Amino acid sequence: MDVSLSQLRAFVAVLDRGSFTEAAAQLQMSQSAISHAIAGLERVVGGPVIRRGSGVSLTNVGSQILPHARAALASIEAMESALRPDDALTGVVRLGAVPTVYQGLVPELLANWAARLPGVAVQIYEGDDDEMLEWVEAGVVDAAILTEPRNASPDGKLIATDEFCAVLRKDHPLAELEAIPLAEMLEDGLIVSTGGCEGEVNRMYAEEQLSFRYSHRVREISTLFHMVGQGLGVAIVPSLGRAMLPDTLTMKPLSPSQPRRLVLSGPSSRPWHPLARALVETVAVDKTTTQKVGASV
Repeated sequence: MDVSLSQLRAFVAVLDRGSFTEAAAQLQMSQSAISHAIAGLERVVGGPVIRRGSGVSLTNVGSQILPHARAALASIEAMESALRPDDALTGVVRLGAVPTVYQGLVPELLANWAARLPGVAVQIYEGDDDEMLEWVEAGVVDAAILTEPRNASPDGKLIATDEFCAVLRKDHPLAELEAIPLAEMLEDGLIVSTGGCEGEVNRMYAEEQLSFRYSHRVREISTLFHMVGQGLGVAIVPSLGRAMLPDTLTMKPLSPSQPRRLVLSGPSSRPWHPLARALVETVAVDKTTTQKVGASV
């Protein structure tokens, strides 16, 4: 099968940018050249890979080849970067992070990298906890900040720890406590986020031999905070999420404490992009970056 890099780059760019016009601008090609590259790819694979219309979407064939296209391009980009002189750390590196990490930790990391790696531009890709490992292995991102990783690369680095905390209205009776027992959170109706935290919340209840149940399931943490603010329940989120907390809500430690590790890592299934390795090597090891929430929060 004779698939060219230009065809794969055009295919991925169209999907990532959402249009042929935007993909052409990103790759500095004409829109006609992008169309020809996609058509050539479709001839090679034997069918359409993209549906054209008001937007762009994947066909079944496109869905099958997309992970391989991303992985191939990520490997080529890593090789190209590795062949540059050692002192030429320049280029773009893609970093995956979940919303709470993006809000509470990434700004400090970006400032550190800008000072120590001035030739490196870091692009942020925001997603859910359960997407991060898949993204970094598939080449959607070059590195990711993984939460409580179980199958991450051994070369990853622990960069911070935070803890899961209770979120409730400031006028809630439990807000007077210094730490809130897990069992008490169930009494007022637990609201959970399907964006990644639900599995960890389920795990912590199982470890305490408590029956896990919820009143509402939402995806976006902003929706979760809005529902807590409306008095529809309480929630459990990482302490890094306090940067997103509305003024009407408070965050309290849980009892027993529920820590969470944050690891910056590249893929385990293929060589790292050199710039991803540079990010890991230049970030400070976990110190007192631990994000704790005191009674005054």
